Amino acid sequence: MEDTFDVKMLSDSTEGGVRKTSFQTCAVVCSEQIDIETEGNTIRKVQYTKGCNGNTQGLSALCVGMKVADVITRLEGINCKARGTSCPDQLARALKKL
Repeated sequence: MEDTFDVKMLSDSTEGGVRKTSFQTCAVVCSEQIDIETEGNTIRKVQYTKGCNGNTQGLSALCVGMKVADVITRLEGINCKARGTSCPDQLARALKKL
């Protein structure tokens, strides 16, 4: 069952062992889209569309090289301004769909 804060997969492709996925974030966060590249269970790249530029760039840089499961554990449930979700939580939700 989908909830109000769920992300929506927009695209999913694999080339040369690299999986590229794009997700639309929910309407309550500042970012609109998250593009993720993974190789196996390791994150290669994360890029947010819109959102707080410095924060999303920093978050993206920290995730590179981490295991998907570790990022989910660290970011899941982070709440921004009592919205019930956040840009980090949206990334965790997207990664859970992989």
